[in-house]
Amino acid sequence: MSYPAMPKTDAATLGSSDPTSAIDKSLTWWDTLSVLWAALSTTALSRCWPVLICTGIWSSALCVLNHYTHGKLSIEGTLITVFGTVLGFVLSFRTSSSFDRYNDGRKYWAQIVFNCRVFARTVWFHIPDNAISVPTRDCPISAETIEEDETKTLIEKKTVVNLLEAYAVSVKHYLRGEDGIYYEDLYPLVPFLASCHYSFPAIIPSANDPKLRRRLNIDYRSRDASASSGPTTQAPASPNHLAAVPEPLIRPTNQTFGTNSTNKTIAPPYDEESLQPAESPPRNCWRSAYPFPFFFWLWGILKKPSCKLGEEAAHQDCPSIKNNVPLEISLYLTSYISTLQFRGTVDQATLSLLYATLNELVDALTGLERILTTPIPVSYSLHLWMVTMVYCATLPFQLWSTLEWLTIPASIIASFVFYGFVVAGEEIENPFGYDKNDLDMCHFVQDIIRKELHAITGTPAPDPAIWAFSAENDFLGTHLKGSPKETPSAWLDKGKRDILKVLYGTKHRSFTV
Repeated sequence: MSYPAMPKTDAATLGSSDPTSAIDKSLTWWDTLSVLWAALSTTALSRCWPVLICTGIWSSALCVLNHYTHGKLSIEGTLITVFGTVLGFVLSFRTSSSFDRYNDGRKYWAQIVFNCRVFARTVWFHIPDNAISVPTRDCPISAETIEEDETKTLIEKKTVVNLLEAYAVSVKHYLRGEDGIYYEDLYPLVPFLASCHYSFPAIIPSANDPKLRRRLNIDYRSRDASASSGPTTQAPASPNHLAAVPEPLIRPTNQTFGTNSTNKTIAPPYDEESLQPAESPPRNCWRSAYPFPFFFWLWGILKKPSCKLGEEAAHQDCPSIKNNVPLEISLYLTSYISTLQFRGTVDQATLSLLYATLNELVDALTGLERILTTPIPVSYSLHLWMVTMVYCATLPFQLWSTLEWLTIPASIIASFVFYGFVVAGEEIENPFGYDKNDLDMCHFVQDIIRKELHAITGTPAPDPAIWAFSAENDFLGTHLKGSPKETPSAWLDKGKRDILKVLYGTKHRSFTV
C-alpha cells in the first residue's frame, strides 16, 4: 500500500531544523507575561477580582474604625464556624452539580465521536460498491450502467460521511446559539440545506432572541458600534460571555426557493467571503467579572424605555424561525438509510446498525439540549450569592480581635476561596461556550471527527488477502519461541494440520487433534 508523500516544509517558515535552536531560544519578557496572563485568565480570579477589591476596601475601612475605637466593632468568631460550615456544604453541592453538567456534556460529545466513527466505517466499508441496482438474470445491466451506478454510490457514501462531520459541526454552533449554516466549517459540507424546505424549530433559544439578550445583559452600545463593521448579533458563550453570530446570513424566512423547469433545486445566492468564521469568541471584557453583570442587568431593568425593543426592531434582530440544523441533518441521514432499505442492496444487519447509530447521535443531541435548557434555578443562585456576600462582609468584624491588621489579607483570601467556588460553578454550568474552561468542541470536531473521517475515506479498505498473507505476518509467533520465522505462504504449503499442531502444542492450550 502506498501513502502520499508528506508535503515539503518551507525552512523559512519554520526556521532552523536544529533541535537545539528551539531550546536555546529563551522567551522574551513579553512572551512570559503573555503565558502568565493566559494562565491567570483561566482561574476564578479573572471572574471575581472586582468583588475582591471591594472586600479589601471594606475590610480596610473596618480595621481603621476598629483601631481608633479600640475594637468596638468586633464581634465573636462563633459565626465563622456556624455559617462557614453551612456555606461550605452549599458551595460543595453547587460545584458538584455544575461539574455533573460539565461531565455529562463531555460524555455526550464522546457519544457523538464514537457514533460518527461507527457510522462512517459502516457506510464506507459495508455498503457495497453498487448500492443503486442489483443485476439479475431477468434484468441484466450493461457495463456502462454498472460503472455509473458505482460512481453514484461513491458520491452518496462520501456525501453521507460529510453529513456526519456536518452533524458534529452543526451541534457545536447550535449549542452556542449560532443560527443558520453559513459558517466556514459548515456550509461547504451542506450547501444543499439552504435550498430545501425541511426545517425543525430550535429548542435552545437563539442568540438573536431579544429576551435572551436582555437576560444576558448585552451592551447595546457596543453592539451598535460593531454593526458598522459588519451586522452581527451576540451568542451565549456562557452565562456572562457572548460571541458574534451572523444575523443577515440566517436562512431567509419569507423567501421560498422552488425548482426551475428542469426540476433542479435553486439555491439562494450567497457570497463566499461573507461566510462567518468557524469560531467567533467574544472579546474579554471587564463587564463579565462579578458583580458588573448584576449591575448592568439591574440597570437594564430600571432603564426599560431605552432598552426595550419595539416590534420592528425585534422582527429585524430576531428571525421568526430558528433552525435545529443537527436534527435536520439527521433527517437526511435517515433518508439515506431508508433509500438503501428500499433498494434492497444492503443486508438487514447493516441497516440495523446504521439505524441504531443514528439514534445514538440524536440521543446525544437531546442530552446536550437537556443540559443547556435546564439551568440552575435563579432563586438558588441569587440566594447563594447573597449568603456568600453576607458571610464575607462579616468576616472583618470577627477576625479583628484575633488578627488585627492581618484581617485585611485574611478577608481577601477567604473571600477568594468562597467566591471562587461560586464563579467556577457558574462558569462550568454551561460548558459549550467560548470560555477557556469550557469544552473544546472545536478540538472534537476538527482534530478528531474531521481528521478521522477524512482518514477513513482517504485510504483504501484493507484487503485481508494482502495483510493476512504478508511476509512480515508471524501469526503463530514462532520467532518468540526460538524457532525460525516462517511466512504465511510457507504455512499455506504445509497445510492445516501443521498449523494446528503448533497451535495445540502451546503451553496455554491443550487440545487433541
